[in-house]
Amino acid sequence: MTEAQWWKGQHVVSVKQFDIPKLKCLVEKAFEMKKLVETRGKANVLEGKVLANVFFEPSTRTRCSFEAAMKRLGGDVINISASGSSAKKGETLQDTIRCLACYTDTVVLRHPQKGSAALVSKYIDIPLLNAGDGAGEHPTQALLDLFTIVSELKKYPDGAHVALVGDLKYGRTVHSLVQILALYSGVRLSYVAPDALQMPAYIEKAVDAIKTSKHVEGFKPATQKKYAMLDEVIDSVDVMYVTRIQKERFEDPKEYEKHKGAFVISKKTATSMKKGSVIMHPLPRVGEILEEVDDDPRAAYFRQMRNGMYTRMAILALVNGK
Repeated sequence: MTEAQWWKGQHVVSVKQFDIPKLKCLVEKAFEMKKLVETRGKANVLEGKVLANVFFEPSTRTRCSFEAAMKRLGGDVINISASGSSAKKGETLQDTIRCLACYTDTVVLRHPQKGSAALVSKYIDIPLLNAGDGAGEHPTQALLDLFTIVSELKKYPDGAHVALVGDLKYGRTVHSLVQILALYSGVRLSYVAPDALQMPAYIEKAVDAIKTSKHVEGFKPATQKKYAMLDEVIDSVDVMYVTRIQKERFEDPKEYEKHKGAFVISKKTATSMKKGSVIMHPLPRVGEILEEVDDDPRAAYFRQMRNGMYTRMAILALVNGK
């Protein structure tokens, strides 16, 4: 079976599904999609196909990029929100998704409950793409982040120093990203956060497990280290991945107020980084990167957002066998 054949009909619920060849297949397809958009705007790759965009949490980038991706490929989109679904009547999530699967060819799901995507994927035989399950994972974000890193650094992440900054406890984007990065040799992961918002132990263990699951000659397992101050790593990072403090995940508002300004990236911060390094952010930002940073060549977060469309075009094409 080729890597493209593996992707056909595949659910995408966790980054644990991927290995280097499958990721390479996706990245190469995303570059194809970027070229397609830049030269032709759109194509009829998925003409006649319908996507169900099911979002039980607010979203701008993920929902719109999936919709734009499907339309760029010539397909159609049905958008469903919690307020507009039969969940208001007490219908179970699996029944909602099973009904939508009767009308569509692919389902994208965002839901506040951790594990929700994996649960409902068992009930349908069309591809289900996890667009975020609470504080769990956000695999398509991690895939677009990988594509962005490859695009910006002009190489795969082997040997790269990546600093994850901000809310690492609740930030599902970083939970997924570090597990993908750890597949590459010699990656250095620096976790910069207040103690209360540091990377969860189960994610660290998942990264550590990759050390024993790789059997490639010359492979160097990822290293992980925690830091309280950005100054301790700023001058050596290749990628600084900043996250917002996840207000909606805090049970106590006072705890959010305590941590919301823990790290603020300014122009001075950016110029402390080495030439050719990259600043990324999954957005939305709420003050953790000042707008004065936006015109710095290291600021890649808006390029990152556009890359989201290319990557999701690639995912949609691959899972639909194109």
